[in-house]
Amino acid sequence: MGRFDGLKGLVLGVANDHSIAWYIAKEILAEGGQIGFSHLPDRADDERQRNRRRVSMLTDSEPNAKFLVPMDVSSDDQIAAVMDRAQQEFGTIDFLVHSIAYAPLEDLKGETTNCSREGFRIAMETSAYSLLAVGRLARKILAKDASILTLTYFGGEKVVPGYNIMGVCKATLDACVKYMAYDLGTTGVRVNAVSAGPLRTLAGRGAGVEDMLDLYQHMSPMGRNITHEEVGKTGAFLLSKDAGGITGEILHVDAGYNIMGSPGRLLNLVQKPA
Repeated sequence: MGRFDGLKGLVLGVANDHSIAWYIAKEILAEGGQIGFSHLPDRADDERQRNRRRVSMLTDSEPNAKFLVPMDVSSDDQIAAVMDRAQQEFGTIDFLVHSIAYAPLEDLKGETTNCSREGFRIAMETSAYSLLAVGRLARKILAKDASILTLTYFGGEKVVPGYNIMGVCKATLDACVKYMAYDLGTTGVRVNAVSAGPLRTLAGRGAGVEDMLDLYQHMSPMGRNITHEEVGKTGAFLLSKDAGGITGEILHVDAGYNIMGSPGRLLNLVQKPA
């Protein structure tokens, strides 16, 4: 008997087979859960429907993947349409994964101070406000003990050069998690976030993940990087009934990197003067 037998939910934001959201979804599917998925809408001139195809290649072989629909989180109408589809399919939902973030490349790559006004708006709306929008429009179908999970990063807590404006967005997202946890707590709905260390994902490449992997490996207490599977299992745990007493939490899955106040063993690799 799986932890998610009889439970239904949504996973929003899978991009491809390297997405953290997909690894969370795989854990849920393996444990008996039923899932409706969203994908980034394809351009009207994209006859190959690349965004949909990348996700459908993963979900088509899963009998408990019940539907796959496009969703642009900048549109309340599109979010509402996904919730209506989930209501038709499931009635109510027991879990929801929000795995959505974006900043225009020219604003992400430059100094945070130089982020354009429009770039800031787009990044914040997509990466932080979208959690509030999704939570608000999902309220009508959330079961009384449902769980919401989003994905954040340590760059929202401390300065991570290269993460830039996305760090500002993640700091806002972290605050949204806590305030949503308060707002929805009396209905029994929990809201949490997983803060994963660097992984090779589509979003990670845009944020310079390759430069971070060596640093984390040498500086983290465990002396290694994390895996997609580890984050997937942790995310599924937070969504399960086993985490029934946890809400408003930012749970780090980073081999302990976030606890370090000095470079630790990394100092051993620095050539000392004779």
